[in-house]
Formats: sequence, C-alpha cells, structure tokens
Amino acid sequence: MDPLSRRSFLKTASLGTAGAILGLQGLSARDLSDAPGPAKARPGAKVRLAAVGIANRGAQIIQDFERTGLCEIVALCDVDPESKESRETIAKYPKAKLFKDFRKLFDEWGDHFDAVCIAIPDFAHFPVAMLALHCGKHVYVEKPMARTFYECELLMDAARRHPELATQVGNQGHSEDNYFQFKAWKEAGIIKDVYSIVAHHNDWRRWHPYDVNIKKFPDAEPLPEGMDWDTWLTTAQWHDYNGKYHSGNWRGWFDFGMGAIGDWAAHIIDTCHQFLELGLPYEVEPLKLTGANDYFFPQETTLRFKFGPRGDMPPVELMWYDGQKNFPPLPAGYGSTTGNPADVPATNMDGTFTPSALSPGKIIYSKELTFKGGSHGSTLEIIPKGKALEMASRLPEVPESPSNHFENFLLACRGEEKTRSPFELFGPMCQTFALGVVAIRTGRKLTFDAASRTIVHDPFANSLLVGMPPRKGWEEYYRM
Repeated sequence: MDPLSRRSFLKTASLGTAGAILGLQGLSARDLSDAPGPAKARPGAKVRLAAVGIANRGAQIIQDFERTGLCEIVALCDVDPESKESRETIAKYPKAKLFKDFRKLFDEWGDHFDAVCIAIPDFAHFPVAMLALHCGKHVYVEKPMARTFYECELLMDAARRHPELATQVGNQGHSEDNYFQFKAWKEAGIIKDVYSIVAHHNDWRRWHPYDVNIKKFPDAEPLPEGMDWDTWLTTAQWHDYNGKYHSGNWRGWFDFGMGAIGDWAAHIIDTCHQFLELGLPYEVEPLKLTGANDYFFPQETTLRFKFGPRGDMPPVELMWYDGQKNFPPLPAGYGSTTGNPADVPATNMDGTFTPSALSPGKIIYSKELTFKGGSHGSTLEIIPKGKALEMASRLPEVPESPSNHFENFLLACRGEEKTRSPFELFGPMCQTFALGVVAIRTGRKLTFDAASRTIVHDPFANSLLVGMPPRKGWEEYYRM
C-alpha cells in the first residue's frame, strides 16, 4: 500500500474508537477453552522457557537465560529455521521442541512451558506477547514493548488483568549499576530539580542503509528456503518478501520498526523516565529530520519532548538526537567523547563494536548539578571534574544488584522477586517513543492530551496512535 494513501485512513481515530475503526466490535474473542491455565510460581524449580525468535539477538537472549541456571529451554520457534543463525541455536538445544509458527507453539505445546522470551521484529512483539498473557505465560519481550501507542495500551491492560504473570521488557540496564545508582542518588537528593535531559545515539546503525530518495517499497524477491513469510508479517499489512526487511533490516521501516529511538532510547533514558516520573509528554516537536521519507526513518533526527511538573518536580524538556553526525551540544567539562567498548554493548550484527565520535548516552541538567551518563548499565558522573570531587563525600552508598535482568525475570516467574521493567512501568516510556515516531512521520509539532489519550487538533497524527488495521485473519489479538 502506498503510504500516502494512508492519509485517508483513520482520519478521526482515537484510542476510544479504535475497536470500531479496526473492525473489532461485535467479533467474538479467540476460543481459549482448551488453553492451559495460568502459570504457577514454582519456587526452587527451573522455569520451562520457550523462545520465539532464535537467531541473532534471539540467540543471545537464549544464552543469557541459560547462563542463569534457573531455566530449561524446552521450545524454539522461528519463521526462518533454515538460516545459519537459527540452525546454530537449534543444534545447541536438541531436546527443545521446534516450531515455525508461534500460534502452534501455544496451541500444541502450551502445557510444556511456563514462560516465553520474544526477540523478533518490533511490530511482531504485540501479537506474541498478547497471546502469551492470554494463555497464562510469563512474558519477556525485547524492547520496544510494542510498535504503536495503542498496542502498548492493550499490553499494559492485559498485564493488569493478569497480575499473577511476570512481565519484563529487555532494557537490560534496568538491572545493572545505573538503575541502583540513579535510585540511590534520587532518594538521597543528589538528583533533584532536573529540568533538561539530552539523550543521543550517534553510532552507525546497521539497519539503516537505505536510499533516502526511494519512492516505493522494494520489489519481491525469492523467499529463503523454508521461511514462513506470512507468519513473519503477523498483523502487518501484506508486503512481498525482500531482503531489505529481513533479517535485522526491518527496524528502519515505519511499517515494521521504531527506528533509533525505539532501539536505543530505552537503554539511555529508562532510569530518567522511571525515577523522575516523567509519564507522557504534553508536546513533541521534530526539530531536525534529515532525509525524511514516507517509508523509513530519517538519517538524522532531533526531537523535543516536553513533560509537565510532577508533584514538587519541575517541568522537563527531553531532547533526542540520532544520526552519525547529529551531535548534541556538550556542556563544559564533558571530557572524552570517544566510545568505550567496555561500556557500550556491541552494535553490529557480528557482535563487534563500531566506535563513534560520541558514544550513546545522556546529559542531565538540574538546578545545582550536571550529570553525564552512558547507555545500558553505565553509571552517571557529575561534571565538571571539580564539582565531582566536591560532591564525593556526599554521595550515598549504592547497593549491588541482587540479580541481572534475566535472573530477575526468572525469579519473578517463581514468585521470588518482582520484575524491574514490567509492562506497566515500561509502557508509558514506550508510548513516549511512539509519540516521537508520529512526530517524525508527520513532520510537525504535536500536542498530546494524556487524559483523553489523543493528539489534539490533528486527526491524521491522532490516527497513527492506532496505526493501520491488522491484516485480515489477525484481528483477534486486539480483542484478547
């Protein structure tokens, strides 16, 4: 479908009317009378884990879970099981039951696993996570939680309806040093009166090699042998297969991914969003969109988000910069800007690190102090150095993490911990990113009313909160 024709679709859509617009009213829900009941906490027992998405990042996640010693990998599911990466994972777990279609995984093997980890393209997170919760399974899903504002809303609601189930989003730094440092510094009054946050990602993006002048979706190519393309598409409208979507390349397309902000912001601003209680912005403005295109994300993006006061905390302006040369202004005393492989996770498909002039991170401005921070678990520094030395004696002791992100999820499945990044916590941050994507797609400033969940006086932008309707036959996931 030509993206320009979408402007006639959902002209007045809002979350309150989304069900009717998607054609879901009056339809019966999926018959789950034979589905397994809710997963039970089993203290001391290994969690039986099914993995949806087993190549590349999926393979890494499976290994991270296995290293905890707290789970057993009992099922593997991937639409492209014949790929080199999938075959490598399958060979490591010969006892695990193999599926191509996640629906068959739940229908045929649901009695054999307690939890599912999901590492597939952004747009496909939603149907798998919804089905998992509906079938009584604990859910670990890679970030972003979902692609659209509305899908985040539905997942949060589903998680609230199933409080017995653990949910966790894969922003791993939320169980590492920065999480506990930020919490301790906030509680001690070191981080207070924050009025501005500058977040940036200036590394090369492996998934964004496209020609900014393209005027249509790429032509059809032969499917890789053994690939289930229909299931890969899940709820998305039909696109012919092309290698520029798969694998790993989907993130740059509006129809499939959330761009750099969906990929990296969850690793950069997560602690700011949680502990400063940012919630949802009331305004989002695109300030720079280099190489803007109707099909995929710009080569460079600068966004400004405005958040209102929260209790005794002042309003906050959040700036987002992405693009290899789209650097934010740096404060005096910032210091070295060269990426450190020890602090920044691998950004390439082969697991290597590509240094950039400015490693992914953030600058936090408060009334009295300025903080410099990296991505994931990287801890904050007070800058300039002289101010850091002055503050050293006042800094509180920071507790060590009792469990990494994967351990935390599995222990929560057993009822022994609570997850640190559950859907209800991650959801509003992901919705903030979704609002940013709408601003990118429309190219204009948006005013958002959190009470009504609507973008004010902009019907087309408002329709993008819901997005395109699901492909025929995939509507059921929006009424679970």
